[in-house]
Amino acid sequence: MTTRIRIDQDSTVPPYEQVRGQLAAMIGDGRLAVGTRLPAVRQLAADLGLAVNTVARAYRELESAGLVETRGRHGTVVAPGRDDATDRLHRAAVAYAAEALRLGVPPERAVALVRAALDAGTHG
Repeated sequence: MTTRIRIDQDSTVPPYEQVRGQLAAMIGDGRLAVGTRLPAVRQLAADLGLAVNTVARAYRELESAGLVETRGRHGTVVAPGRDDATDRLHRAAVAYAAEALRLGVPPERAVALVRAALDAGTHG
C-alpha cells in the first residue's frame, strides 16, 4: 500500500492532505474496496517518514467524510458507501480533489470554488 502513496516534500499541499487525498482517491475509484483494512497509523507514518499525528489527522478527516471507519483494536477500514448517488458524487469529488492537487490549488480555494458553483446552481 505505501508504494502507492507518495509524499512530495516540495509540495505546497500539507503532507496530511496528500495522504488524505491519495487514500480518498483510492477509495473513490475502487482500488481500496469496502472492508479493506488500512495500515496502522504508526506503521504508515513510519513507512512514509511522517509524524504519527500527520497520518492520524488524515485518517480522522477520512472518517469525518464517511470514507473509513475506525473499529478500535480492529483498525481502520474502508466504509461502505451510503447510496448510489452519494457514491457517484464521491467519485466526482475525488476526481476534482485529485485535479486540484495536481494543479497546485490550495484545498481552501478548491472548496471555495465548489461552494461558489453550488451557490450559482441554487440561484440561477
